[in-house]
Amino acid sequence: MTERIRLYHKLMAYGETDAYPYHMPGHKRRQLGDMPEAFLQADITEIDGFDNLHEAEGILRDAQEQANALYGAVETFYLVNGSTAGILSAISATLPEGGHLLMVRGCHRSVYHAAYLRHLRLSYLYPEQTDVPGLQEAITAQAVTEALEQEQDIDAVLIVSPTYEGRIADVRAIAEAVHAKGIPLIVDEAHGAHLGFASGFAEGSCRLGADLVIHSVHKTLPAPTQTALLHVNGSLVDREKLRRFWHIYQSSSPSYLLMAGICDAMEILERDADRLFAAFYKRYCGMLDALASCKVLRFLPQEDIAQGKQDVGKLVVVTDRAGISGQQLYELLRENNHLQCEMAAERYCLAMFTVADGDEAYQRMTRALLEIDRMLAEQSADGGAMQSAGCGKAEEERPEVRYTLTDAWERPWERMRLSDASGGAAADFVAVYPPGIPLLVPGEILSVGMCERLGRYQAQGLRLTGVQSENGDSYIKVLAEH
Repeated sequence: MTERIRLYHKLMAYGETDAYPYHMPGHKRRQLGDMPEAFLQADITEIDGFDNLHEAEGILRDAQEQANALYGAVETFYLVNGSTAGILSAISATLPEGGHLLMVRGCHRSVYHAAYLRHLRLSYLYPEQTDVPGLQEAITAQAVTEALEQEQDIDAVLIVSPTYEGRIADVRAIAEAVHAKGIPLIVDEAHGAHLGFASGFAEGSCRLGADLVIHSVHKTLPAPTQTALLHVNGSLVDREKLRRFWHIYQSSSPSYLLMAGICDAMEILERDADRLFAAFYKRYCGMLDALASCKVLRFLPQEDIAQGKQDVGKLVVVTDRAGISGQQLYELLRENNHLQCEMAAERYCLAMFTVADGDEAYQRMTRALLEIDRMLAEQSADGGAMQSAGCGKAEEERPEVRYTLTDAWERPWERMRLSDASGGAAADFVAVYPPGIPLLVPGEILSVGMCERLGRYQAQGLRLTGVQSENGDSYIKVLAEH
């Protein structure tokens, strides 16, 4: 069998030739500023011998087929505009203009953008709450089945699995429920590009019956930011229509460096997945064993991993019994221990681990959390525990819709103090970032409770998009009603 030519190796070999570039990009593979010369040498456009992603016939076709074989899909598309391009393409290809999408409420903003562009009607699936305040479960097959029985005109279903915090859905059962209605299932598996490659890890959605699966390669595999994959299976998706929208949403000048990054990640999986994931699993579970001695910090049950409910690598550190907020823990880890976590929520903090983490990553996090737990437990015993706002059970709010998303974005808006905004309709998305999952979608009504919640998040230092602070006041865009 002929050895596959790897894209990165071919780029580097070409950079060492005397071929002069009378073509884009404008740096001409020469260092004028501070960017590394090796980076520029490999940054080319669609020249002879390097194929064209939009009409792949050579090395890029082979690279996509490699990914497709690894994940068990019928066809796979490289994405250099991130998972966003895959989400937009998948939704646009599976729903008609003005169609009806059944979707998990906690979807990424790109799902809402697709709904806006295609003038879709939206119905929401609301996951159950875990016992961790503010953290939701993955959606269940029962919830999907019940929703499909209530609304008979659904054109497609979109779920998220794993969730940002690593909760995993029963995709096989959900696919069966969706296919019973003769419609496609889209799985935003952006956080699951690593699934299905070793014992202890959940299976990937491509092998569980999903029709379209989107992976952010960069989130959980060793690949550059903005790299992703779109997989298609079954016969319910019009492939030509999918390609049309993939051409529309994907850059016509895809970065060869990013594509080489995807290719390299696939090579790592093909060559060394068993060893890497076995070490990953052992280190991660070993850390959880060590952290089981914590007295006030708590973690998602380790048995959830064995039962396929929780992803390996998403360390959710819960602070509701520790007297501090998730943001305070996030800052303690960053400022005192130089450990930069992925995100903070009101009552938990999220740290991510991948196959690229060695022993040091686990040792440092374990030492830091044990020390912080010891400090907080002592403060609590002395009656001096740090205070955290709102330590009760987190509210689940289902905002009332006054205008559709398409309607809302076409209406005039005004800037209003958050304290005066209750009863108004949001003119823009409001979300804690990361993860950027909307708390409010344009057109949804700001309740008194939501306004108080947003104010509390700001006071805790969580990063809110859609709410601006100015001279001690908070402002939000609301739709003008006159």
